[in-house]
Amino acid sequence: MALFTVDQALCNGDGICAAECPMMIIQMKEGTPTPAKGAEKMCINCGHCVAVCPKGALSLATLSPEGCLAVEKDLSASPAQAEQFLRSRRSIRNYKKTPVDKALIEDAIRVASHAPSGHNFQPVRWQVIYDTDKVKELCGHVIDWMKWMIKEQPDTAKKLHLDLVVAGWDFGMDTINRNAPHLILVNADKRNPTGQAACTIAMSYLELMLPSLGLGGCWNGFFNAAAIFWPPLQKALNLGETTGNYGAMMVGHPKFAYHRMPPRNTPEVAWV
Repeated sequence: MALFTVDQALCNGDGICAAECPMMIIQMKEGTPTPAKGAEKMCINCGHCVAVCPKGALSLATLSPEGCLAVEKDLSASPAQAEQFLRSRRSIRNYKKTPVDKALIEDAIRVASHAPSGHNFQPVRWQVIYDTDKVKELCGHVIDWMKWMIKEQPDTAKKLHLDLVVAGWDFGMDTINRNAPHLILVNADKRNPTGQAACTIAMSYLELMLPSLGLGGCWNGFFNAAAIFWPPLQKALNLGETTGNYGAMMVGHPKFAYHRMPPRNTPEVAWV
């Protein structure tokens, strides 16, 4: 089957598809997009050629224009809207006890899955710890790791104030997941060189999507660290030897609303 087909009745020969192909495997021959030699092996199925064609004339073997959502200009954010959207992002650490509808979590992940990844590998694997009791059980492994750190690596533990975190937990406070009912993880194959970056970007997308669904989140760095260094937690998560955890986020309904956007330090920029 051909790598792509061109509807000659629609194609205007503008060459935009060839110009935008990141792998440079589309050539214009007599005004018609044509696969370059070896294109089938080099194509990363990113869909740029299909998405950029203003006429909808090009279809990949794996993707047609009809299989894509149209970009609706009326939904595009203005600079002011985009600025408020990004600057109003807050790390949520107080949650209502109400569980989140699974459909909302699925929506958030569906959108976040469109985050970019190197070479379009799309290596991110999502893991949702939905049951609140299971969340608490797994957070217990994080505490076990912290207790080990306090004993075996006291200097590092002191810098991270792990003693205070453990003391709060022993007192009955959820110092790991902040009483959020759910926990979402991003995992990837350790052998994939783009996995860690892809997971970080995807999790950032997820966090930015949550408020539009009436939800909030916060990066759970303690959980992520334990998932990297503590074998009992890795086993409890069924990560296996080749799968790594590259991010964890507590998720739930925010208990409070924010009304202002505090300033940040002036960016340090070096112009070259």
